[in-house]
Amino acid sequence: MNPSPANATPLSLTSLLRGETETIAAWSAGRLARQWAFHLAVIVVGAGAYGAAMGWWRSPEQALYVAIKFPLIILLTTLGNALINGMLAPLLGLNIPFRQSANAVIMSFTISAAILGGFSPLVAFLVWNTPPLSSAAVTALAYNSILLTHVAAIALAGTAGNMRLFQLLVRLGGNRPTAIRVQLAWLSGNLFLGSQLVWIGRPFIGAPTLPVEFLRPNALAGNFYEAVLHSIQQLMP
Repeated sequence: MNPSPANATPLSLTSLLRGETETIAAWSAGRLARQWAFHLAVIVVGAGAYGAAMGWWRSPEQALYVAIKFPLIILLTTLGNALINGMLAPLLGLNIPFRQSANAVIMSFTISAAILGGFSPLVAFLVWNTPPLSSAAVTALAYNSILLTHVAAIALAGTAGNMRLFQLLVRLGGNRPTAIRVQLAWLSGNLFLGSQLVWIGRPFIGAPTLPVEFLRPNALAGNFYEAVLHSIQQLMP
């Protein structure tokens, strides 16, 4: 017999990363304020540490800015998509209350943030062994390689979080087709909102020819996908 929400085992980071679906499902149906505090703490610490490592290549000031902005973007994406996903789930065949869909969303982002926190020492090591962004030795190849490394790390962390989310959706919905429909709809919203918030929140690495700023004056111009495509084109011979 599954534990009732009121008596559910507290959800730990170990339970999340291992994908202990029974424990996660029991928690998702509950109203545990302290558990939300735990998720918020993991997101702030994990994403903050990764953000600091990301911004350090430009300057310590940039590292501080990104350590603040990166967790904020994840939390805003979580909030925005929790509202949308709560309405989409019943339409796609997953009859769960809004609270439970919000719990599922923040669970997946918590896993991603924890993985990014684990990546932060590796990113810091990479930055340490790359010529400073302000030096003449830095080429477009080095800059775009660092940028795409961050994109790959964030994509990997997001994939892991969504794999655990899919396992939870299968359990809650009772079948894989429903879980696939819901996951694809939720993932589309996450990618669209999250990537645009990242674009608006730039700079993160910081271009050597531009000043260190919390936000760019033209923050609302262009989009994330154009920037990634441009970086890929710069790496091609």
